[in-house]
Amino acid sequence: MPGPTELIIILIILLVVFGTKKLKNMGPDLGSAIKGFKNAVSDEDKPEPDEAKDAVPDAGEATDLAPDAADKEKS
Repeated sequence: MPGPTELIIILIILLVVFGTKKLKNMGPDLGSAIKGFKNAVSDEDKPEPDEAKDAVPDAGEATDLAPDAADKEKS
């Protein structure tokens, strides 16, 4: 863990590189980025309702399990 002297040096370097205006806006921007990342990760774990609907075929849909049955109907 850096001591107080190291933190002051890092803060001075940040002020020189970014300036006061950018540092002032960096906190809220960083917070919103973290919130967005957390939301994206939690949404990724949940299945979408459309995907679950596509996985189960409807009862009214005809499934072709026996190709010979289609040939018999044509005759």
